[in-house]
Amino acid sequence: MAFLLDTHVFLWYLSNNPSLSQKAKEIVDTKSDLFFSVASLWEIVIKINVGKLQLDCSFESFLDHVSVMNAEIIPIEIESLKIYLNLPLSPEHRDPFDRILVAQAMDYSLDIVSRDEKFDSYPIQRVWA
Repeated sequence: MAFLLDTHVFLWYLSNNPSLSQKAKEIVDTKSDLFFSVASLWEIVIKINVGKLQLDCSFESFLDHVSVMNAEIIPIEIESLKIYLNLPLSPEHRDPFDRILVAQAMDYSLDIVSRDEKFDSYPIQRVWA
């Protein structure tokens, strides 16, 4: 099985946040078949830029953590964008970062590791507890 890590999973793992589920921690600890979206990196950079997020290290060091965890950074491919375009747009789930993660999970046949139950309304497998 291969896993796409939601943005908060990666951040919580790095900071040893107790909100991270045991199952999510076990998945990340395996350091195999892990994927991290360039969209999540973009989300992090935006949040740092507007003052909604502070990292305990430089962004370059943060990227080193991605490498050490053996997580492959996946780009946003045209096929993922086509899937994104056809995702139902509900009032409850309009977050573009979450929606591209859904599209990438579908495109790459990945399970998504996330606390966010909104992912459950899509034809992907979410792993948390």
